[in-house]
Order: sequence, then C-alpha cells, then structure tokens
Amino acid sequence: MIANAISLRTEVMTTKASTQNARPDTTKLARALILIAAGLSMALSVGIWFLADDKLAGIFVGTWVPSILALGTLILPRPER
Repeated sequence: MIANAISLRTEVMTTKASTQNARPDTTKLARALILIAAGLSMALSVGIWFLADDKLAGIFVGTWVPSILALGTLILPRPER
C-alpha cells in the first residue's frame, strides 16, 4: 500500500516535470523580436536622415533604439547561469 502510494507520487512528479519542460521557449523568440525592432528602428532612422532629408525626425526615430532595448531588458527574464 505504501509502496503503491510512493510510486504513484513519483509518477505524478515526473509527469509534471515533463509537461513543464514541454512548453515552448518563447524567450528566444522575444529576444529576437526585440533585436529586430531595434534594428528596424535604426535603419528607419538612417533612412529618414539621409533620404527624407529630415534631420530632426531621423534623430527622433533614432532615440527609439535604446528605448526598445531597455524595454526588452525590463520585460525579459535574465538568463540562468
């Protein structure tokens, strides 16, 4: 009776652990999206600066890059070491 309860508890614990590991890792996707957004902001800033010849708008869009990266730092969890 006690052995059955222990083995049942062990099965439940291993099933829980395997379902927790089965979740998709969205952290990598979120990091990639943040870096893509920062890169697009930088490219848009350079494009506005040179092609549209609007220096102030280019500077304004260029200030989005550190803001996007800072937001990503606040939102995303720190990597485990």
